[in-house]
Amino acid sequence: MEDTLSQLLDDIHLSGGEFRYVQAGSPWGFVFRARNLASFHLVIAGRAELRVAGEPPQILEAGDMAVMTSGRDHTMRDLDGAPPESEWTDLSSLIMGHSQEAVTLGGSGTQTILLSARFSFDADLARPLLSALPPILLIRSISRQPPEWLRIGLEFLSNEGVGRPGRQAIINRLASILFIECVRSHVEGLPEGASNWLRALRDPALSAVLSALHQRPGHGWTVPELAGIACLSRSAFADRFTQILGQPPLSYLAEHRMRLAAWQLQHTQQPIRHIAEVVGYASETAFSQAFKRLYGCAPSRFRLQATAAEAAMPE
Repeated sequence: MEDTLSQLLDDIHLSGGEFRYVQAGSPWGFVFRARNLASFHLVIAGRAELRVAGEPPQILEAGDMAVMTSGRDHTMRDLDGAPPESEWTDLSSLIMGHSQEAVTLGGSGTQTILLSARFSFDADLARPLLSALPPILLIRSISRQPPEWLRIGLEFLSNEGVGRPGRQAIINRLASILFIECVRSHVEGLPEGASNWLRALRDPALSAVLSALHQRPGHGWTVPELAGIACLSRSAFADRFTQILGQPPLSYLAEHRMRLAAWQLQHTQQPIRHIAEVVGYASETAFSQAFKRLYGCAPSRFRLQATAAEAAMPE
C-alpha cells in the first residue's frame, strides 16, 4: 500500500506548507479561515474543542491531531470557557510560513499548546482522494503522546531553522509525509466491506493496477492488460474495480488523464500537442474533444482562463 499511496499523493502536488505553534491561555478561541486549503491542528499540551460546520464537535486531548481535508473554515476553543466569538483571533492570518516563535492568544489561565498548519494541493487532481476521505481525519494519541511517526516529524520540524537553503522544499516534504501517514492510518482502519477509492489501496490486485495507471498514464492500457497486472480474469477484475472505485477502469483512467492534462495546461507552457501525447492521445484533435467533454471548453480556452485567473489573484 505504501508505494501506491506515495505515487497517488505525489500526483496531487502538495506545496506551500506553513506551520506555527500556538500558546493559548484560558479563556481562548480562534477561527481558522482555511481558504480551501488543507490544514491540521496538533494538541501538544492541554485540551481543545474543534468545530467544523455540519460536523459534530470533537474534543482533542494532548497528542491528538485533527486534519481538515476539505478546506472548510473551522474553530477551536478552550474547553473551560471562551470569550465571545467576536473577540476570537483569526489564526489563519497569523500563519506566514513556519516560525519557531509561537502565536500567543487568550488570557492568563490554563495553557494549551498547539501546532497548527496549512498546505495546498491541486484540487482537481486531489478530487478522488478528497471525496474518499472524511472531512476530519482524527489521529488519536497513545497515553497522551502522539504516535511515533508524528513525534519524529515534530522533532525534525523543530530543527529546521529559518533561512536555511531549501527550507520550503523540506517543509513541503514534511507536510506530505505527515499527510501520508494520516491517510495511511485512516486506510488501515477502513472496514473490510468499505467501497471507495482508498479501500482499493488495501486490495493487492487493485493497488498494483492503480500504481501502474498513475506511473504510466500515457500508456495505451487495455482491460486485459490491467487484469493481468491484477492476476485476475478480465471479468473478475472489471467487476472488482467497478465495485470498489465506483467506475470502470478505463473510465477512471480517462478522467485521471484529463486531470493531469488540466494541471499541465495551468502550470506549464508545454504545447497542447505534447500534453496530448503525454496523457495518451495519438492526436491533438481527439484529446481536445475528450477534454472539452469533461471541462466544457477547449484546452486552449482552459489555459487562457487559468492564466487570467492567476493574474487576477492578489499578491
